[in-house]
Amino acid sequence: MANRLELIRIFGVAASAASFRDAAARLGISPQVVTRAVRELEDMLGETLFHRNTRSVQITTFGERFLLQSQAVLGSMGSLFNDARDDDEMGGVVRITAPGGLGRRYVMPLLNETMKKHPGIVIDLRLSDVPSAVVNEQIDIGVRAGVIRDNRFIARTVGALPMWVVGSPALITQLGEPKNTKGLATLPLTALIDRSTGRPWPWVFSRDEQMVPSAATFVTDDPEAELGACVAGLGFGQIAAYLARSCVADGRLMRILRRVEPEPWKLSVYRPQRGPVPKRVRIVFDVLVKQLGAVACDG
Repeated sequence: MANRLELIRIFGVAASAASFRDAAARLGISPQVVTRAVRELEDMLGETLFHRNTRSVQITTFGERFLLQSQAVLGSMGSLFNDARDDDEMGGVVRITAPGGLGRRYVMPLLNETMKKHPGIVIDLRLSDVPSAVVNEQIDIGVRAGVIRDNRFIARTVGALPMWVVGSPALITQLGEPKNTKGLATLPLTALIDRSTGRPWPWVFSRDEQMVPSAATFVTDDPEAELGACVAGLGFGQIAAYLARSCVADGRLMRILRRVEPEPWKLSVYRPQRGPVPKRVRIVFDVLVKQLGAVACDG
């Protein structure tokens, strides 16, 4: 019965949308799921609900009658269960994964405010710079830098994450400011290890230019430790702007080689496609989508 009600719910959204793709976007599922749900409902009813071709879908006369009947059913079911369900869905655990520095500095403050507004929500926040196997680990929401192409996820791009080359004022006074990437390569540099490969991440510049620090003066697998080394004057580093911004603002670091900075990474908030989403998860997801980009990517 629950499966049939879900099919009817998907059908109702599809009937009011311009296309199955539009309906999928409203529901937070893939267009293929909408198509399968409509086809399964048509098989159950033995009637066609939509006339469809490559360009459009149009509800049939039978579909219009069935829509009226289904709306009445869903309305009565909603009034019966909504109060109890809302109380249950507003409380419980929301499991989130995010990169360490981004999570501590920007995600956690937003979660703190959300928990104050909704005391029943319990946050389980896992911080790691290695992307989690979200589907396998039953994570509800993820935050990630970079493009997300996995079609198992509903992903929203919320902002851009620039990468800056920075150095301490003392280091620049001692060695001078490099004029180009070739000059930079001759100076003491920091290196950030990619934990998935064990090798340093390459430094990336405009026009697809890359450079791997070959003789780094400081090596770490932690971005915040690399930032600390740059502040201490151990070397120049290519640091995510969301980490370096406050140090540049207060003069502990200087931003150099701006003209060759790479295209910013995309900051995304995503969740697995698992059918109906509990209200507590939707609340936290919406907060992160609406507010994270503004606080993490400003400047």
